[in-house]
Amino acid sequence: MTIFPPDPNLAALRVELARLRAERGWTFDELARRTGLARRTLIDLEHGHTAGSLTTWHTLAHTFGIPVEQLLGALCEGHPAPGNAPS
Repeated sequence: MTIFPPDPNLAALRVELARLRAERGWTFDELARRTGLARRTLIDLEHGHTAGSLTTWHTLAHTFGIPVEQLLGALCEGHPAPGNAPS
């Protein structure tokens, strides 16, 4: 029997990106300048038009000064994180 993991909560990840950006008072232009990522990429990430690459999320985590696992932890919002699921 194959047990599939729950779908990642991409909406929660987008909300976390928007929260971190707003918390710092950064515009998309400012975040683009700080990350080296395209402004359009950042807008598309925050509005759910793309999921982004691991490299992109890694860059964002470093720019916000947080561990990547803290940023990507939002993907498990609404369901148990791996290792915490009931057996």
